[in-house]
Amino acid sequence: MKEENRQKRHEAIAASAYVSLAEHGYGGSSMLRIAKAARASNETLYRWYGDKDGLFLQMVQDNAANIRDMLEVAISDATDPFEALSELAPVLLKMLLGEHAVLLNRAAAADSTGRLGAAISAGGRGTVMPLISRLMERISAGKTCSASEAAGWYVNLLIGDWQIRRAIGGMAEPSDEQIAARCAEALRSFRVLLDAA
Repeated sequence: MKEENRQKRHEAIAASAYVSLAEHGYGGSSMLRIAKAARASNETLYRWYGDKDGLFLQMVQDNAANIRDMLEVAISDATDPFEALSELAPVLLKMLLGEHAVLLNRAAAADSTGRLGAAISAGGRGTVMPLISRLMERISAGKTCSASEAAGWYVNLLIGDWQIRRAIGGMAEPSDEQIAARCAEALRSFRVLLDAA
């Protein structure tokens, strides 16, 4: 199968999986149910993803791909790290607070096995945070904080409780203006913390 066709099939499968998550939760979202909804064979899903955990891990990785790519470029081409954070922050917030991430987080919270939560952690935070830490190496040079500490400060300032509030339905998806204001405030507060370090 050509890569372009495979990507389209994967997108159709992921779309069906998100619908299944919304309607049946993680426990009720079987590979067979997703395959039927996507008009794909069950065998294809198992061949491509291994199992349901593998499918949802791939969906989490898809969700984080743009962030990962932006960070890798910023690290490799020596972009000014503060400029990189300014560009990255709104993309990261929109991804974390968007409907796909909210669906995944709600399903993970309801999954008593913890498998979906582990997949989200591995494919999202487990992939993105090490890259943010690498970007922070230039920012934390000469400071009393480590790159990983600086990354933690920044991410905590940026996200705060917004992600959990979105997941529990206590907050509507923020507007572009709200996201821009949040990103600016997080960066300003982060610079204050760094100056104190």
